[in-house]
Formats: sequence, C-alpha cells, structure tokens
Amino acid sequence: MGACLGACSLLSCASCLCGSAPCILCACCPASRNSTVSRLIFTVFLFLGVLVSIIMLSPGVESQLYKLPWVCEDGVGTPVGLQGHIDCGSLLGYRAVYRMSFATAAFFFLFTLLMICVRSSRDPRAAIQNGFWFFKFLVLVGITVGAFYIPDGSFSNIWFYFGVVGSFLFILIQLVLFIDFAHSWNQRWLGKAEERDSRAWYAGLFFFTLLFYALSIAGVTLLFVFYTQPGACHEGKVFISLNLTFCVCVSIIAVLPKVQEAQPNSGLLQASVVTLYTIFVTWLALSNVPDQKCNPHLLTHLSNGTFLAGPEGYETHWWDAPSIVGLVVFILCTFFISVRSSDHRQVNSLMQTEDSPPMLEAAQQQQQVACEGRAFDNEQDGVTYSYSFFHFCLVLASLHIMMTLTNWYKPGETRKMVSTWTAVWVKIGASWAGLLLYLWTLVAPLLLPNRDFS
Repeated sequence: MGACLGACSLLSCASCLCGSAPCILCACCPASRNSTVSRLIFTVFLFLGVLVSIIMLSPGVESQLYKLPWVCEDGVGTPVGLQGHIDCGSLLGYRAVYRMSFATAAFFFLFTLLMICVRSSRDPRAAIQNGFWFFKFLVLVGITVGAFYIPDGSFSNIWFYFGVVGSFLFILIQLVLFIDFAHSWNQRWLGKAEERDSRAWYAGLFFFTLLFYALSIAGVTLLFVFYTQPGACHEGKVFISLNLTFCVCVSIIAVLPKVQEAQPNSGLLQASVVTLYTIFVTWLALSNVPDQKCNPHLLTHLSNGTFLAGPEGYETHWWDAPSIVGLVVFILCTFFISVRSSDHRQVNSLMQTEDSPPMLEAAQQQQQVACEGRAFDNEQDGVTYSYSFFHFCLVLASLHIMMTLTNWYKPGETRKMVSTWTAVWVKIGASWAGLLLYLWTLVAPLLLPNRDFS
C-alpha cells in the first residue's frame, strides 16, 4: 500500500513537471505569480549550465577525466576504449565552456523566436512558456550533448566574437538594472522619510552615497597602483583617467538645478552607483590588457599552477578576482531580471516589462489568497513581460557568462588562451556607452520638453 502511495506521489510530481507553472509550488510555499515562477525556472536552467561550465573548468575534474580510458584519448591521439573518440580537450576547459554556452544560448534563442508576439496566457504558446518543464529540460540536455560533438575547427574563434557582442549588450543591460535599482531605492527611502518625518532615511541615503563614492575612489587608486607603471601602461592611465573624468561630469550634471527641476528623483545616489559600476567595468577591461607589466592577472607559463596542460598542449586557467566578482554580479543581475518589473515607465519600455495597474493588482491579490501554495495565472488579460525579450536577455546572459568564465581570453592557433586588446576595447566601449545612456536619462527631459519622462 505504501509503495502504491509512493508511486502515485511520483506520478503527480511528474505530471507537474509536464504541466504548467502552478504545479511547481508546494503547499508550504506562498502563492506566487505564474510569470515570476516561469522566469525563475528558466533562470535555474541557465544557472545549471553555468554550474556545468564551472565544473568543467575545475582542475581536479580535468586531471581525473584524463585518467579515464573511456573518456579520453591517449597521449598520441589513439582512441582508447568504447568512447575513445571523445577528446578531453573538447569536454574540458574553455572549449567546454564555449559548447555549454552555445547550448544554453541556442535553447533560449529557440524560445526567443517561438514566443514572439505572445500577448496573453490565452495564446497556446503561453502554455509552452509556463509549462512542460520536463520536456524543456530534455531539449536543453539534447542540445548540450549535440554541442559537445561540434568539430573544434574554427568554432571557438567564431563563437568568441558572438560572445564579445553579446557580452557588450549584457553589460549595458546590467547598468540599466543598476540605475533602475538606485532610482527605486532613492524614491522609496525619500517617500518613507516624508511619511514618517524622520531624518534617518536621509542619513541612510547620504551614507550609502558616500560609501559608493569612497569605494570608487579606492578602486581608482588601486587601478593606478596595480595596473600602471611609471613610464609605461599609457593606455591604462588614459582609460582610468577618462572614466574618472566622465564619472565626475555625470555626477555634477545629476545635481544641476535644471536637471533636478526636470528630474526630481535624480540625485547623487544613482550617480554614485553608475560611478562604482563604471570603475568595476574599467577594472575588468584592464585585467585583459595583453601586457604583463600592466596586468598582474595575465597568465604566463611562469605562474605556478596557473596552467594545466593536456595531452595536446591545450591549456586552461583557473579563477582570478575579476572572474569571481564578475560571476557574482552576473548572478545578481540575472536573478533581478527574473523577479521584478520596474517602477519606471521608461525602464519597463526598454526592458519590455509592464507595471500592473492598481485595480489589476487588487484582483491579483484576491486570486493570490484563493491560490495559496500555488502559482496563479496573472496574465490572462495581458503578459507582464515580453516572453521573447526575456529569452533574448538570457541569450545575452549565456554569452556574457561564457566570456566571464574564460576571462575574455581568445582561443589561439595553438589552442592556448591568449588575452587580446579586443576584450579591453569592448569593455571600455561598454563603460562609455553606459555613461552616455545615463547622461541621456538626465538631459532628455531638457532636450525634449514636449515628451513625458515621468
């Protein structure tokens, strides 16, 4: 009898995996919106791909797999065992990350095309977006297995440039998310200060603004100390100085009386967040300068334990500080994309999300009470985010994490990872584009007074 009940329980779980998002939550979980649950599950799929990539980059895993005759070829390239035709170099290191990224990007790009112009959950394609998770997982696994059989050839070199473009765009998306977060933060704390007539909220905003600027100044100082040398590293000095100057300029513009009159919610908190993020991107750029004098992170044969060579001279590298911090920022921003819509109309328009009207929110709250422990459908009258654009963001996220995990190193002709100026200029260009984007949000109401920028 117990075995029958257990089998029934397993079958019910399997039906939930094949069904819609409402089945995903259990009775002990609070009721959640169907749109949020679906985005979170797709994000988990992406994070699973990231986890596999990290495992493949692990030196311990690589050294152990080279010992398995059914996985690897021997030193002279002779197949060993039943699966001897699979080369460890294709499974591990940067080539594994490239293939895993290709699989996740292809998976989300497929949904990008499939979900174009879905207007509400009544569209039959919405059932695919919000359900059939088990089958979607099988599709992802199938694409991943196929990706590892792609011949090496020029695949890595071509996919590197796809990663460069995708990562450039995702850096801009990250900046938009940070600006939106700072705007919401500033607006809510100012609102609480007015409601409760307390200066503690103003003090909190002042403290964090000062903290972010202090971290930015400390970052600039460290960049000059570790990434420049007297009489050398002129490019790094120019990049640091220019970005510092640009950040000072946008901070001054953010508090100009004309800007404050047109944008009452703009202030130094948002400018401090943009400044700190710009210094962070500058750090990432300088960590790819292909000059050992100007880059303490540059990988060389002289670094003890930096390289692990395989039987074909294939080499990989392990973690450094820019990769770790970049991974943390990536996880936070990707999770942020999945769980919220912005309070600002312009950001919602840019990110293809919508804020719910008060009457619709009240109806959803009633539905939430009725569906306690399950995800409820909040998109019958219209989707709260663009399905297609959300998946496109995950495509860019897949490309960005590929570049982050490989530290933007380009695969060379000798199957070694080499740092190039391409990565440096792309990151610096992204920092400048982000500053221009933030500057536009400040001056747009002044240049276009007839448009509504509320």
